[in-house]
Formats: sequence, structure tokens, C-alpha cells
Amino acid sequence: MFKRLTYGMVGGSKDSQIGIVHRKAINLHGKAELVCGSFSRNFKNTLATGKELKIDEKRLYKNYEEMAEEESKRPDKIDFVSIVTPNSSHYEVAKKFLESGINVMCEKPLTITLKEAEELKQLARKNNLLFAVAYTFTGYSMLRYARELIKRGEIGEIRFINARYLSEWMAKVPFAGKNPRHEWRSDPKVSGVSNCVADIGVHVESVVSFLTGLKIKSLNARMDKFVEPDRLDDNASILINYDNGAEGIYWTSQIAMGHENTLDIGIYGTKGSIEWSQEHANYLKISKVNHPFITLSRGSEEVDDFIKNDYVTPGGHQEGYVEAFARVYDKFISAITKKKKGELLEQRDLDFPTVEDGVEGMRFIERCVESSEKGFSWVEF
Repeated sequence: MFKRLTYGMVGGSKDSQIGIVHRKAINLHGKAELVCGSFSRNFKNTLATGKELKIDEKRLYKNYEEMAEEESKRPDKIDFVSIVTPNSSHYEVAKKFLESGINVMCEKPLTITLKEAEELKQLARKNNLLFAVAYTFTGYSMLRYARELIKRGEIGEIRFINARYLSEWMAKVPFAGKNPRHEWRSDPKVSGVSNCVADIGVHVESVVSFLTGLKIKSLNARMDKFVEPDRLDDNASILINYDNGAEGIYWTSQIAMGHENTLDIGIYGTKGSIEWSQEHANYLKISKVNHPFITLSRGSEEVDDFIKNDYVTPGGHQEGYVEAFARVYDKFISAITKKKKGELLEQRDLDFPTVEDGVEGMRFIERCVESSEKGFSWVEF
């Protein structure tokens, strides 16, 4: 029997929010074991986290450089690294591990510039390594089923897309200096050129791309700074033109009071429409011309078996965020395992958000910033 893969983590100390989520997602399928890490810039925090996670102290490292170099020399080196640090360090950390011959899973956004993202893509290709990006929502079962329905032409040619990702955590003013865990997100030195669009807007872009396969032709973005005018965006309105002639509108916000974590997607075609909400993730609303709309559940007999085969719990149970994230990791880990066995990877094996998707996310961020800085003007994608 092929043994479990091993992985390491950069960032994600015991006080981290997203690092813990990554570990839970990986653990859900039990196909990879955490064996090393550099969990914090403060080595004491790394040691404390490693002790809590029962990791051999010899494989707890003072920094990511040491971790990459030492792991690459080991006969039992890790199969992949999970990078869960703030945006500004993604490029340097991922680059180091790719140069060390180690596969990468990286938090989004991939980098803080498109140029950096392109460099990582080329480096991953050059070194024949797998590179995934943590676009978690693409793992939800009913979104994956919606993708199949759209591929089959069930709603016809797509005409319009309406999508929004809303949260309220920045609405409490003043924000700067009041929440150390999240304050970095609106700091350009750490977050890059964007906060709201880079943090949650890229999820909208990735889900729409995942569902439809459409490419953005041009966009028109207005990025607002309601809470901290001297920092980064906390709200954005984005008009989209797609390559098939369809149009769309995205609203992404961190100041929308009453919305803890609202991701809603509507895809409208010539024959019907599909709507999905992350807060009601088990269901798709499907409407077709001259038919009453239906709400299809995750437990429905109509859902394809190959979708159901990935279920962690039976269809009648609510599917959650960690399960969706676990599915992304499961696809990534399965691809690494197959490659490690010397088997040829097919396109269906790469059914997780890749470095190419990360590059498109960075292009989306930069084009939004460009459009907004030009006074809410149309820019080519």
C-alpha cells in the first residue's frame, strides 16, 4: 500500500486562523501528515506550535529558507508545502520551495504582483512541480455539479453573471490598530495593491471562471475606501465583459453590515439559469424557460455519481467550508500521489485551482486597480 504523503507548513502558528483551517482540511481525508514547519517569524511560536502538533523538534525551522534547504536534502523530504502567510511573502516562500523541488499549495492571492505570479508559474513548469492555490469555494459539491450542468448546455449560452461576496468585518471604525490579526490586510506594505478585491474579490473571479470557463475580455472597476481612506479598498463594484459576449457585475465588500460571509452566484443563459449561495451550500436553484424553477439538493438522485463519490457525508447532511476545502486538497494530494508513483497525469487529475488560476487572479486584481485609478474606466483584460 502506498503510504501517506507528508507536508510542511509555512505560517499558520497555533494562534493563526487560516492555518488551522488548512490543517483541518488536510486531515479530513487522512492522506497527508504534517511533519515539519516554520509556523512563525518568532521561533518560540514555531516551537510551541510544533509541540502542540506533536512534530519532531528537529523538523521545526527558524525560517522558511532553512526549512526548504534542509527538507530538500532529506531522503524523506516533504511532498508538498502549504503556505499560509500574509500576501507579501507568498512569492519569496513559494519560489524557494519550487527551487528546492517541492510541490506547493499557496493561500490566495498568489502574489502581490502579476509579474511575480507569472514567474512562479514558469518556475513550477520548469521544475515539473504541482502548484495549487487555495480557492476553497471551488470544492463545494453543488458548485461542481453546477459546472457540469453548464458544460452540458442545460442553461444554454451564458448571457449574464451576477455575483457578490459580502462581509462586514471592516465596518467597525476605526479599524487600524484595533485588530492585529487582520490589520495587515489593509496595509499596502503587506497586502499589496488591494485589500477587498485581493482578499475576497478573487474568490468571485475564481468561482465564475471555474463554473463557466469564460474569459474576461474587459472590466470597469470602482474600488472604494470607506473606512480608511489612506489605506486599501474595502468595497468594490466591477462590471465585466466576457469573451463570448456575455456581461456581468461583481460586488465585493468588507463593510456590508448584516453579511458575515455571503457568497452568491447567479449564471443566466439563453435556456435557463443556475443560482447558488454559500450560506445554503447544499442547494442549487435551477430555472428553465417554460418550466417552474426547482431547488435541487445535494442528496438528489439527479446529481451525478462521480460528484457523490467525493462526498464526505451523505447528501442529506449539510456540507461545510472545511469539507469543500478538503476536496480541493484531496484532488491536489491525489495528483501528487499519482505523479509520485510515476503515472502520467491527465487533465482530469488537475481538477483543483492551479498556479494558472492564481495568475489570472492576480491579473484580475491589477486590472481592477488600473481601472479604478483611471476613474472607473474600461480596461482590456
